Amino acid sequence: MALRVLGIGALVAGGLAVAVAAVAAAILLGPLVFWLAWNVLDFGPALGLPELGFWAIVLATLFLVLGWFGKVLITGIVFLVDPSWLDRAAELHWPEPSFRNFVAVALLAVLASRPHAHAGGRDKRGR
Repeated sequence: MALRVLGIGALVAGGLAVAVAAVAAAILLGPLVFWLAWNVLDFGPALGLPELGFWAIVLATLFLVLGWFGKVLITGIVFLVDPSWLDRAAELHWPEPSFRNFVAVALLAVLASRPHAHAGGRDKRGR
Protein backbone atom coordinates (compact mmCIF):
# COMPACT_ATOMS: atom_id res chain seq x y z
CA MET A 1 0.00 0.00 0.00
CA ALA A 2 2.77 2.45 0.93
CA LEU A 3 4.59 1.76 -2.34
CA ARG A 4 1.52 2.67 -4.34
CA VAL A 5 1.07 5.90 -2.43
CA LEU A 6 4.71 6.92 -2.97
CA GLY A 7 4.75 5.87 -6.62
CA ILE A 8 7.89 3.73 -6.23
CA GLY A 9 6.58 1.19 -8.76
CA ALA A 10 6.17 3.89 -11.38
CA LEU A 11 9.61 5.26 -10.56
CA VAL A 12 11.22 1.82 -10.96
CA ALA A 13 9.31 1.18 -14.19
CA GLY A 14 10.36 4.57 -15.55
CA GLY A 15 14.00 3.96 -14.62
CA LEU A 16 13.91 0.54 -16.25
CA ALA A 17 12.38 2.03 -19.41
CA VAL A 18 15.11 4.68 -19.57
CA ALA A 19 17.83 2.04 -19.09
CA VAL A 20 16.37 -0.18 -21.83
CA ALA A 21 16.09 2.82 -24.16
CA ALA A 22 19.72 3.79 -23.47
CA VAL A 23 20.98 0.28 -24.21
CA ALA A 24 18.90 0.09 -27.39
CA ALA A 25 20.16 3.50 -28.51
CA ALA A 26 23.78 2.48 -27.87
CA ILE A 27 23.33 -0.75 -29.81
CA LEU A 28 21.67 1.02 -32.73
CA LEU A 29 23.53 4.33 -32.72
CA GLY A 30 27.06 2.92 -32.56
CA PRO A 31 26.90 1.06 -35.89
CA LEU A 32 24.96 3.95 -37.43
CA VAL A 33 27.70 6.43 -36.48
CA PHE A 34 30.39 4.05 -37.80
CA TRP A 35 28.47 3.53 -41.06
CA LEU A 36 28.07 7.28 -41.45
CA ALA A 37 31.80 7.89 -40.95
CA TRP A 38 33.05 4.94 -43.02
CA ASN A 39 30.61 4.56 -45.90
CA VAL A 40 28.70 7.83 -46.19
CA LEU A 41 31.62 10.19 -45.57
CA ASP A 42 33.88 7.77 -47.52
CA PHE A 43 36.58 7.56 -44.87
CA GLY A 44 37.32 3.94 -45.80
CA PRO A 45 37.94 4.72 -49.48
CA ALA A 46 39.92 7.81 -48.43
CA LEU A 47 42.32 5.40 -46.70
CA GLY A 48 42.37 3.00 -49.64
CA LEU A 49 39.95 0.52 -48.03
CA PRO A 50 36.60 -0.68 -49.38
CA GLU A 51 33.16 0.19 -48.05
CA LEU A 52 31.98 -2.17 -45.33
CA GLY A 53 28.87 -4.32 -45.16
CA PHE A 54 26.49 -4.66 -42.24
CA TRP A 55 28.37 -7.30 -40.20
CA ALA A 56 31.72 -5.66 -40.81
CA ILE A 57 30.31 -2.39 -39.49
CA VAL A 58 28.88 -4.13 -36.42
CA LEU A 59 32.22 -5.87 -35.70
CA ALA A 60 34.24 -2.70 -36.28
CA THR A 61 31.93 -0.73 -33.97
CA LEU A 62 32.23 -3.38 -31.27
CA PHE A 63 36.00 -3.38 -31.75
CA LEU A 64 36.12 0.35 -31.05
CA VAL A 65 33.73 0.24 -28.09
CA LEU A 66 34.84 -2.91 -26.24
CA GLY A 67 37.80 -3.27 -23.94
CA TRP A 68 40.95 -5.32 -24.47
CA PHE A 69 39.36 -8.76 -24.06
CA GLY A 70 36.59 -7.87 -26.53
CA LYS A 71 39.15 -6.69 -29.09
CA VAL A 72 41.11 -9.96 -28.73
CA LEU A 73 37.89 -11.97 -29.07
CA ILE A 74 36.82 -10.13 -32.24
CA THR A 75 40.30 -10.50 -33.74
CA GLY A 76 40.23 -14.22 -32.98
CA ILE A 77 36.79 -14.61 -34.58
CA VAL A 78 37.90 -12.79 -37.73
CA PHE A 79 41.08 -14.88 -37.98
CA LEU A 80 39.15 -18.13 -37.49
CA VAL A 81 36.20 -17.33 -39.77
CA ASP A 82 38.11 -15.82 -42.70
CA PRO A 83 41.90 -16.09 -42.39
CA SER A 84 42.31 -15.61 -46.14
CA TRP A 85 41.70 -11.87 -45.80
CA LEU A 86 45.43 -11.54 -45.13
CA ASP A 87 46.13 -12.78 -48.66
CA ARG A 88 44.53 -9.73 -50.21
CA ALA A 89 46.67 -6.71 -50.99
CA ALA A 90 45.74 -3.35 -49.53
CA GLU A 91 47.34 -0.07 -50.40
CA LEU A 92 46.69 2.14 -47.42
CA HIS A 93 47.52 5.79 -47.59
CA TRP A 94 47.00 8.86 -45.47
CA PRO A 95 43.67 10.50 -46.34
CA GLU A 96 43.49 13.94 -47.86
CA PRO A 97 43.18 16.69 -45.25
CA SER A 98 39.55 17.69 -45.73
CA PHE A 99 36.66 18.68 -43.51
CA ARG A 100 34.82 15.50 -44.52
CA ASN A 101 37.69 13.29 -43.32
CA PHE A 102 38.00 15.34 -40.13
CA VAL A 103 34.32 14.76 -39.34
CA ALA A 104 34.71 11.02 -40.08
CA VAL A 105 37.70 10.74 -37.73
CA ALA A 106 35.86 12.73 -35.05
CA LEU A 107 32.85 10.38 -35.28
CA LEU A 108 35.08 7.31 -34.98
CA ALA A 109 36.89 8.90 -32.03
CA VAL A 110 33.56 9.45 -30.28
CA LEU A 111 32.87 5.73 -30.55
CA ALA A 112 36.32 4.80 -29.30
CA SER A 113 36.24 7.13 -26.30
CA ARG A 114 33.85 5.80 -23.72
CA PRO A 115 33.36 8.02 -20.68
CA HIS A 116 34.01 5.16 -18.26
CA ALA A 117 37.02 3.78 -20.13
CA HIS A 118 39.55 5.75 -18.10
CA ALA A 119 37.87 5.58 -14.70
CA GLY A 120 40.06 2.73 -13.47
CA GLY A 121 38.34 2.48 -10.09
CA ARG A 122 39.47 5.89 -8.83
CA ASP A 123 37.33 7.95 -6.54
CA LYS A 124 36.27 11.53 -7.28
CA ARG A 125 39.51 12.94 -5.90
CA GLY A 126 41.69 10.90 -8.27
CA ARG A 127 42.95 8.35 -5.74
